[in-house]
Amino acid sequence: MTSRAPVKPPSKWGYTLAFVILAVLYVIAYNDTDADFVELWEGLPNIGNMFAELWPPDWAFFGTIIDPMLETVKMAILGTTFGALLSIPVILLSARNVNAAKWLMYTTRTILNVVRTVPELLLASLFVAVFGLGAFAGMLALTFFSFGIITKLAYESVETIDPGPLEAMTAVGANKMQFIGFAVVPQALPAFVAYVLYTFEVCVRASAILGLVGAGGIGMTLKTQLDNYQYTHVTSIIIFTLIIVILIDSISSALREKLL
Repeated sequence: MTSRAPVKPPSKWGYTLAFVILAVLYVIAYNDTDADFVELWEGLPNIGNMFAELWPPDWAFFGTIIDPMLETVKMAILGTTFGALLSIPVILLSARNVNAAKWLMYTTRTILNVVRTVPELLLASLFVAVFGLGAFAGMLALTFFSFGIITKLAYESVETIDPGPLEAMTAVGANKMQFIGFAVVPQALPAFVAYVLYTFEVCVRASAILGLVGAGGIGMTLKTQLDNYQYTHVTSIIIFTLIIVILIDSISSALREKLL
């Protein structure tokens, strides 16, 4: 019976060094961002005054924002759907266990990084400049936004699937379509569906921000109310958005349980 070598406990010096590095980084970040907790404490009464202006919400205003909120949900549905469809070939090209051509894989990943680097607010501003104010510009911005999220999460998930079916399909001489259809898709599909549903939730929240640059949805109404200092209306919009997000989260959770 062979004896196992004793497991060495982790070095305390490693933890100490990590702690010192983090502490130095926090101090540098604190100084470079001009953080001042004293100033924050002195400003707390102003925060209280702001909350006092936000409450109570104007419940009657809910009837006015139903249509903009429905437009927001439609933008999120279309943007997420189109983004998911565009992501499928890019996922396969980006995964190193599916695409053997490294030059193509790294080129695809570089393009994906460029898309993900551009903020959704800037995308919306560009599409508004091209197509004008409205939901269409917002939908296009959400398409690229969701494309970046879904592709990044999904191709990393594809790279962690069980290599056994991949090797089996290769051993029997399967072509690329059979390799993808029978070895990759069955394993990657559950994660892909989960990422699409998650991205849809994110797009609903993001669309409220896109409206600030005129890209349609509830965000345009929010900007109008902020510009007019109608803070009780702003609170109504926030609460309504929260209700919609909770409903979408509940529906997404139920769908994930059924599909996965």
